Amino acid sequence: MPQITVGTVVKLIILSLIVGLLLHWFDVSPQDLLRKIFGNVDAIAKWSVDAFGSAASYILLGAVIVVPIWAILFALRWMRQAK
Repeated sequence: MPQITVGTVVKLIILSLIVGLLLHWFDVSPQDLLRKIFGNVDAIAKWSVDAFGSAASYILLGAVIVVPIWAILFALRWMRQAK
Protein backbone atom coordinates (compact mmCIF):
# COMPACT_ATOMS: atom_id res chain seq x y z
CA MET A 1 0.00 0.00 0.00
CA PRO A 2 1.42 3.45 -0.88
CA GLN A 3 2.42 5.58 2.09
CA ILE A 4 0.88 8.96 2.86
CA THR A 5 3.87 11.04 3.91
CA VAL A 6 4.36 14.62 5.06
CA GLY A 7 5.70 15.34 1.57
CA THR A 8 2.45 14.10 0.05
CA VAL A 9 0.43 16.33 2.36
CA VAL A 10 2.62 19.35 1.53
CA LYS A 11 2.23 18.66 -2.20
CA LEU A 12 -1.56 18.44 -1.79
CA ILE A 13 -1.60 21.76 0.08
CA ILE A 14 0.52 23.48 -2.59
CA LEU A 15 -1.57 22.03 -5.42
CA SER A 16 -4.76 23.02 -3.59
CA LEU A 17 -3.41 26.57 -3.25
CA ILE A 18 -2.64 26.77 -6.98
CA VAL A 19 -6.03 25.38 -7.99
CA GLY A 20 -7.70 27.67 -5.47
CA LEU A 21 -5.96 30.70 -6.95
CA LEU A 22 -7.04 29.66 -10.44
CA LEU A 23 -10.65 29.18 -9.34
CA HIS A 24 -10.51 32.57 -7.62
CA TRP A 25 -9.29 34.05 -10.89
CA PHE A 26 -12.47 32.63 -12.49
CA ASP A 27 -14.44 34.30 -9.68
CA VAL A 28 -15.55 31.07 -8.01
CA SER A 29 -15.84 31.40 -4.24
CA PRO A 30 -15.28 28.48 -1.85
CA GLN A 31 -18.72 29.00 -0.35
CA ASP A 32 -20.46 28.87 -3.73
CA LEU A 33 -18.54 25.82 -4.88
CA LEU A 34 -19.01 23.89 -1.64
CA ARG A 35 -22.71 24.82 -1.45
CA LYS A 36 -23.22 23.53 -4.98
CA ILE A 37 -21.27 20.32 -4.40
CA PHE A 38 -22.03 19.37 -0.81
CA GLY A 39 -25.07 21.41 0.14
CA ASN A 40 -25.15 23.80 3.05
CA VAL A 41 -21.63 24.00 4.44
CA ASP A 42 -21.61 27.77 4.67
CA ALA A 43 -20.78 27.72 8.37
CA ILE A 44 -17.61 25.66 7.79
CA ALA A 45 -16.45 27.89 4.95
CA LYS A 46 -17.07 31.06 6.99
CA TRP A 47 -15.29 29.57 9.97
CA SER A 48 -12.24 28.66 7.90
CA VAL A 49 -12.03 32.14 6.38
CA ASP A 50 -12.45 33.78 9.81
CA ALA A 51 -9.92 31.47 11.44
CA PHE A 52 -7.21 31.36 8.78
CA GLY A 53 -7.80 34.24 6.37
CA SER A 54 -7.74 34.17 2.60
CA ALA A 55 -5.08 31.46 2.24
CA ALA A 56 -7.41 28.97 3.90
CA SER A 57 -10.22 29.83 1.52
CA TYR A 58 -7.91 29.32 -1.49
CA ILE A 59 -6.66 26.01 -0.08
CA LEU A 60 -10.22 24.89 0.68
CA LEU A 61 -11.38 25.91 -2.77
CA GLY A 62 -8.56 24.02 -4.49
CA ALA A 63 -8.87 21.01 -2.20
CA VAL A 64 -12.46 20.47 -3.35
CA ILE A 65 -10.98 19.59 -6.75
CA VAL A 66 -7.52 18.25 -5.86
CA VAL A 67 -8.28 15.86 -2.98
CA PRO A 68 -10.95 13.74 -4.75
CA ILE A 69 -8.70 13.40 -7.83
CA TRP A 70 -5.76 12.45 -5.60
CA ALA A 71 -7.93 9.93 -3.71
CA ILE A 72 -9.00 8.26 -6.95
CA LEU A 73 -5.40 8.05 -8.20
CA PHE A 74 -4.28 6.76 -4.77
CA ALA A 75 -6.95 4.04 -4.85
CA LEU A 76 -6.00 3.03 -8.41
CA ARG A 77 -2.32 2.78 -7.42
CA TRP A 78 -3.26 0.75 -4.36
CA MET A 79 -5.41 -1.66 -6.44
CA ARG A 80 -2.56 -2.12 -8.94
CA GLN A 81 -0.13 -2.97 -6.15
CA ALA A 82 -2.61 -5.36 -4.51
CA LYS A 83 -2.65 -7.64 -7.58
